[in-house]
Amino acid sequence: MPVYLWKGKDRHDKVKKGEMEAPSEDIVRSELTRRKLTSVKIKKKPKDLFENVSFMQPKVKQSDIIIFCRQFSTMIDAGLPIIQCLDILYAQNDNKTFKKMLKEVKANVESGQTLSEALKKYPKQFDELFVNMIAAGEAGGILDSILRRLSAYLEKAAKLKSKIKGGMTYPLVTIVIAIVVVAIIMVFVIPVFEEMFAGMGSALPAATQLVVNLSRTIKSNIFYIVGATIIVIIALRRFYKTEKGKVLIDDLILKLPLFGPLIRKAAVAKFTRTMGTMLTSGVAILDALEIVAKTAGNKTIEKAVFDTRMAIAEGRTMSDPLSESGVFPSMVCQMIAVGESTGALDAMLTKIADFYEEEVDQAVENLTSLIEPFMIVFLGVVIGGLVVSMYLPIFKMAGALGG
Repeated sequence: MPVYLWKGKDRHDKVKKGEMEAPSEDIVRSELTRRKLTSVKIKKKPKDLFENVSFMQPKVKQSDIIIFCRQFSTMIDAGLPIIQCLDILYAQNDNKTFKKMLKEVKANVESGQTLSEALKKYPKQFDELFVNMIAAGEAGGILDSILRRLSAYLEKAAKLKSKIKGGMTYPLVTIVIAIVVVAIIMVFVIPVFEEMFAGMGSALPAATQLVVNLSRTIKSNIFYIVGATIIVIIALRRFYKTEKGKVLIDDLILKLPLFGPLIRKAAVAKFTRTMGTMLTSGVAILDALEIVAKTAGNKTIEKAVFDTRMAIAEGRTMSDPLSESGVFPSMVCQMIAVGESTGALDAMLTKIADFYEEEVDQAVENLTSLIEPFMIVFLGVVIGGLVVSMYLPIFKMAGALGG
């Protein structure tokens, strides 16, 4: 069905414009007349030449999904039917990709599918957690509250992810900049000094000669070094795509000296937040654990959660297998045990998530405060050492002239 762009004036002479999907221009005009718009101009919306080229289309961001949940919950709470809600959300959305998706979701719901079934067709935007919670909301008649919980959960998850990225990005960028600076000095600056020292006719100090030799080696093998680095990165990426590679690398990540504890705390926060949200929404504990395991993002944690699920299916509690895994801190397991014994597991999981999100905040601050002096000392020693080694022959020559 074609889409028409329209423009007109309301009864207060204010310019209004928008777009409307309709079989013909006459139907659009009659609808605008019904809305008492005057000086109406209508034209057919031109087709997007790159409509079917996926990488040329805007991506659906996490913020788009959060806004979608908020607006949807407000309209459901106001008593609007789902079809009308989807129609309004489609009209208000500016993201072409999301707009197209909402149109298809609306068509599927109109054809008799449930909202969860319609959303399930877009796993990249709406994962298993999202779909299962929507299904629970539809079954329990609490779709508005489920959507509110989803928006709150997604906001917290996005905030946590942003903190982790911020904590990891700063040191990595600093290290890369340090490597680039040292490489530029070794490849371009040291050879200039070497040419200057060649005319002096005397032996260079040991430190200077070492740096000159290192500069020659790097300069003559720079393409091999860059090539080897690229090959190693590609090989690691491919190895990580294998099951064995994921298990090995994910386990090593959790054991890293500085970053390991931060990633572990973030994983605990994500696990408890997701489990708490799903249990509060009425999702069965075994289904919730399966979804949480699949969305863990770390094979070691995924295995621990799947093992816990199997143990619960055999009649055990959640706290014991989590404790046996060695992945989750003992405090978390003890608090979960208290939640199970008191029948308030969902509330306890939410409290643990709040605590560990604050722990992640503190861990990021501590990491930054530790990295900054380390990088300053590293850059000072390396770059300062290079500079001093290059000036040693000049100091030696000045000393000889002064003697």
